Amino acid sequence: MEAQAEEFLCTRIKRADQALMAHHEAVLRAYGLTMTQYTVLLALSREGGMSGAQLARSCGVTQQSMSSVLTNMGTKELIRRETSPVHAKVQIATLTDGGRALLDRAYQEVTVLERALTDAFTPSEHAMLCELLEHATAVLVQQTRPTTAPPAT
Repeated sequence: MEAQAEEFLCTRIKRADQALMAHHEAVLRAYGLTMTQYTVLLALSREGGMSGAQLARSCGVTQQSMSSVLTNMGTKELIRRETSPVHAKVQIATLTDGGRALLDRAYQEVTVLERALTDAFTPSEHAMLCELLEHATAVLVQQTRPTTAPPAT
């Protein structure tokens, strides 16, 4: 007999992802940020200046969506955009002091959940969960067809 959908690993992973995203979105909303904007701030804090295309890949959104996000963030003075010294048509985004300060405040609250999750498990359970999640992610990536290949019929 087929297992109930609630018992499928993919269903459980999706429920955990939805709970995580709902938490982060609620926290970030208080700072006037979307999840994509927060991810942009994180990426720029770690990598320094990045193009819109690089940020789109990093955040998993289209370049068109990222263009809108960056325009909005520029209006809020969270980032500045300057012409690339290498390519005249490419704009490089960097954090402003205000963007870094907002990221620091939001990050402190986002990490509360990380600490709560870590504290919910013993050190060996935490290590095992991390290992199992990495393994599951590898299987999911391996099983994902390239977007250019049509499904087999």
